[in-house]
Amino acid sequence: MDMTDQLQEEIDREIAANKILVYGKGTKTMPRCGFTLETIQFFEGFGFPFEVVDVLENMPKREALSEMTNWPTLPKIFINGKFYGDTDIVGPMAQKGELQQILLETFGHAGEPKTTINLH
Repeated sequence: MDMTDQLQEEIDREIAANKILVYGKGTKTMPRCGFTLETIQFFEGFGFPFEVVDVLENMPKREALSEMTNWPTLPKIFINGKFYGDTDIVGPMAQKGELQQILLETFGHAGEPKTTINLH
């Protein structure tokens, strides 16, 4: 098995293990790019569990993901095993209510959005 096959298997396992998976720059607790942070905040607003995989310094994996999705940039969002692009795609889907329906079908229940404490 070559490196490409190993990377593909690793990616397939990660996608299968997480109903919402974001490949980005940095982690959920330490995003290293504004777009990854925006995506984390976006999904926190829906209240479903999701995971972020840091591929910032893993060029082979980033290239494999780009080839697999035909999407050159990060972050890359997968929901229930299906690739959805980034927040430029799922943002408008959420505005139309389409994303909420996908999440409801994926999880079988409504999400529990995190409450934000306003300190002002």
